[in-house]
Amino acid sequence: MTTDNVRGFQDTLGEEAEKKEKIREILIASFKKYGFSPCETPIIEYEDFVKQENETDEAVSDIFKLEDKGKRKLALRYEFTFQLKRIAKNQKLPFRRYQIGEVFRDEPTSANRFRQFTQADTDILGAGIRDEAEILALAAGICKELKIDSKIMVNNRKLINSVIKSLGISNTEFVLREIDKIEKQGEDTVKSNMGKFISKDKIVKLFKLLNKPLSFFKKYDGYNETKQLIDLCGVYEIKPVFSLGLARGLSYYNGSIFEIKSGMKESIAAGGSYLVNGIPATGISFGLERLTSLAKLKKDKEEKYLIISIGKDKEAIKLAEKLRKKGKSVIIIDKVSKGLDYANSKKIPYVIFIGKDEVKKKKVKLRDMKTGKEKLISEKKIYS
Repeated sequence: MTTDNVRGFQDTLGEEAEKKEKIREILIASFKKYGFSPCETPIIEYEDFVKQENETDEAVSDIFKLEDKGKRKLALRYEFTFQLKRIAKNQKLPFRRYQIGEVFRDEPTSANRFRQFTQADTDILGAGIRDEAEILALAAGICKELKIDSKIMVNNRKLINSVIKSLGISNTEFVLREIDKIEKQGEDTVKSNMGKFISKDKIVKLFKLLNKPLSFFKKYDGYNETKQLIDLCGVYEIKPVFSLGLARGLSYYNGSIFEIKSGMKESIAAGGSYLVNGIPATGISFGLERLTSLAKLKKDKEEKYLIISIGKDKEAIKLAEKLRKKGKSVIIIDKVSKGLDYANSKKIPYVIFIGKDEVKKKKVKLRDMKTGKEKLISEKKIYS
């Protein structure tokens, strides 16, 4: 029997787990500032519901498939957006929700790409371009708080569809899926794939257009929406960068699309606008593992104590509970050498000794692990 992790799955422990937890807290606080309410949905859904009409999307084709004892075809969720079709019914608009949880994709792995990862989503149902700008402002604020240097990339599905059709290319969904692979597979591979169905001259023209500025596309459908979004972002003092080459691989997007880039090949957040039960919606999804690898956070000044009980468990427990009620983090251990070694390994700054002599004097011995200095003090001086 092997105890190794399944490929694409990982354990998170110690300082990394604490950092991830802190980032989760920052995300939740940010979401609530913008009026989003929490939501929870099942990890397992019916396979047909997971696939819906988007079965050809790469992310959907990578779902983990299951079967229960009743032979029902099930699947692990690969994202949260498709579940909105169920939970959004009969909700008062605008419906604003956030959700943080695990999603799964049976896809090739890399340093920043896993088969189980944590997404943090916000979505607005009953949304317009103003809401898209607000979503991007929220994302920019989170990156700033996490001290992540970021760049917001924007495009519009209507605009890129209009450009593709103007070249006489009819299979827009195929082209969009291929453009979305440029970052992972490179231009040469994507051009080769397109060349099986599209003439070389059209491919050359398309790739030239991918690097043009927004002003070049004034005559195309979707230009006004994109210009309005960028202008509204200016009110929030953020400056998105237009890129016609931004495609996003999910076919349900029907308007603005966006990605946030930073110090890695993959995006750290992405989203766009779409329809839910015929209702205009917009949202963005953050990858918590990627945020954790990039964020520069100061460690909280949490007061941690380790109490070494030298045959005085009752007194140790009473003191630990008093400290915990004051918001301190406390662990009790009953051996001196073991306790000091443990405090060092866990970077616990203070160790308290309680033995017969300390109880007799109605004091405790406090050791500063950084300096090694010890002193006898009253309990009240610790938790007051």
